Amino acid sequence: MSYIILALLFILSGFFMKFSDDLYDVNHNVTFATVFGILCAFASVAATLYNVDAAYIFIGILIGNLIALKIDGIHHIITLIVFLVILMAFGIPNLSLIILLICIFAALADEVGHDLISKVTENRFLNLFFEYRFVMKVVILLLAASDVFNIWIFLCFILFEISYEGAGIVFERFN
Repeated sequence: MSYIILALLFILSGFFMKFSDDLYDVNHNVTFATVFGILCAFASVAATLYNVDAAYIFIGILIGNLIALKIDGIHHIITLIVFLVILMAFGIPNLSLIILLICIFAALADEVGHDLISKVTENRFLNLFFEYRFVMKVVILLLAASDVFNIWIFLCFILFEISYEGAGIVFERFN
């Protein structure tokens, strides 16, 4: 039952994250982008507090995006503040710095690669690899295969990614 709840939190987080970004980037709707960003923060921090493996992923994504300067709108700043306030109120899980750094660098590589790789190569594999941000997926799979993470957390992350992509499709369809 616990991984069902975790999977739902990952799904909600992915959906709300992408929907918030599209509302801001495409429609320039700060209000609804912020609302969906806050919903993303609630789902992400709930997963972070619920499961330590999820904490590595969501905190890693947060810090990786912060370093990559991807927190670039008011909706992101409000989402970040909500996430951090709730996390501080309930307590940051005890994390291994090494594992957290691995997740941060994976998220950072995904963001930098997503923005730059198509500008420096026409290699179809590399372009698709970074367009769909596969570094974090591979890293989480390797951590699960190494028994650092539970394999269910990898499946939850895949659901996050499917939900993220699905939100983009829903947004395009109804926009």
